Amino acid sequence: MMLQASDTTTVNQVSLEELTKDPQVAIDLLASLAIQYGPPLIKATLVLLIGSWLIKRLNKLVLKALNKGSFDQSLKTFLASLLKFALYVMLFITVLGFIGVPMTSFLTILGAAGLAIGLALQGSLSNFAGGVLILAFKPFKIGDVIDSQGEVGTVERIDILHTHLKTPDNRVVVMPNGALANSNLTNITHEPKRRMDFSVGIAYHANVKKAKQVIAEVFEKDERVLKEDGVLIFVSALADSSVNLSVRVWATTDDYWPLYFDGLEMIKEALDHSQIEIPFPQRVVHTKVAQG
Repeated sequence: MMLQASDTTTVNQVSLEELTKDPQVAIDLLASLAIQYGPPLIKATLVLLIGSWLIKRLNKLVLKALNKGSFDQSLKTFLASLLKFALYVMLFITVLGFIGVPMTSFLTILGAAGLAIGLALQGSLSNFAGGVLILAFKPFKIGDVIDSQGEVGTVERIDILHTHLKTPDNRVVVMPNGALANSNLTNITHEPKRRMDFSVGIAYHANVKKAKQVIAEVFEKDERVLKEDGVLIFVSALADSSVNLSVRVWATTDDYWPLYFDGLEMIKEALDHSQIEIPFPQRVVHTKVAQG
């Protein structure tokens, strides 16, 4: 007897004993199930494949449109990630509808599950909110060098939940947006120019005015130093074994580290050439010989 796809009672009443005794019953049952559930599954599979392809194409088109506009790069990445996530959620709900899952019951279950997941993933929700705050107030953007949570690096990407940094030694650090939005953060490259500070110690018997003049000439000759801000040199401390001079010069953010390292070397060479001693800590030990 051939089982009909619509006769669910008959299908449900087929016992294991009947399946084992009569192979034809098993074949009829499989055929009935295939007729009943096959078309919805095929439709759902096609919707899933076509929907995934369309989402990828749409995501590329959105990124292309955002690239043509005057949008910040970090905002482009965030919006593209958010749109992709929302579209996949809609696709998932649509596929369930084709399978035959009642939407009313599913939405009720989804709401309860969403509440439970929200409580379990409070940290992720905090990171999502942090990402929104970062994009809204722009404490940093892609390409900036930031210092936060004990890490220093260049911002490579801002996603929905995380920000990706690349450190100077080529490590990739993934930092949660919630922590970045709610903690102290230093944007090192936000301003177009920066001040660099040097501390130089000279001997007590050295001529302070001459030392200041020698150091000033070093930076006045360097084209990377911003001349409009001048070179400031002053005595900052009378230390145990040296007179400490503080040197302050300004440079563009791009020239900061090259000039800083070159500046240390040029100061040392200039003071040596002028025979101005750079002292180092020394300890004198007096030994008493016992007489007896």
